[in-house]
Amino acid sequence: MDRAQKRQLVSTLNEAWKDSGVMVVAHYTGMTVAQMTEFRKRMKEAGGTVKVAKNKLAKLALKGTEAEGIADLLKGQTCVAYSADPVSAAKVSVKYSRENDKLVILGGSMGRTVMDVNAVKALADLPSLDELRARLIGLVQAPATKSARILMEPGAMLARVVQARGAQGAESGEGATSA
Repeated sequence: MDRAQKRQLVSTLNEAWKDSGVMVVAHYTGMTVAQMTEFRKRMKEAGGTVKVAKNKLAKLALKGTEAEGIADLLKGQTCVAYSADPVSAAKVSVKYSRENDKLVILGGSMGRTVMDVNAVKALADLPSLDELRARLIGLVQAPATKSARILMEPGAMLARVVQARGAQGAESGEGATSA
């Protein structure tokens, strides 16, 4: 890779990392190409990206971003997973590291906050943005559903009473005609 390509890579990573909501740094020593491809595929499906770059270039790309504090984690054979969604990269990385012990999470960042391994795992346990939206919609709809049920109940009760009276009247009317 010549200098122009390196500068281009640093610039591209810098722009991508400025827009990321969360970044996760992990060691991937011993992972096969197939395993890394599977990890990248899962991350892409979740809306994230996995990048492997020389640590020196990655540290240069971090300059000027909110995640500059994770530069100390870039030692050894590292990859960086990132996403605009503040949960996706952490969720996919932690799940994959549980399935494949060769992916070892070192830490990450969310905005200017540098996270250790436990913080990344805690972030991964949070529901995704779509799950939170679904829960919120459910909470908003629940009172309306309950209100409609309460408003409809008196009418339903009246209908059951009328139906029961009608059934009683029909039964007493049948007994009078047969005698």
